[in-house]
Amino acid sequence: MTKITMRLLAVAAAGLFATACQTTTPQERRARDENTCASYGFRRGTDAFATCLQRIDLDRRAETRAFRYGNDVFLRGPYYWY
Repeated sequence: MTKITMRLLAVAAAGLFATACQTTTPQERRARDENTCASYGFRRGTDAFATCLQRIDLDRRAETRAFRYGNDVFLRGPYYWY
């Protein structure tokens, strides 16, 4: 193999390894969200705490949608094919 091929394989392997390390379980994500809301001063078991958790979840979902669909050329506006 050439040097370029070896470098590309190394970069791809590093990318896969980094992706594998970033996955979190739903329980870990929930604990992190609860800690975030607690750091804002909300007390566990209150409606304000539940609202904080809900807003974090909605924000995460909006970011996912923006990433999935925001980069798609065909969803940015009307296109007319002639």
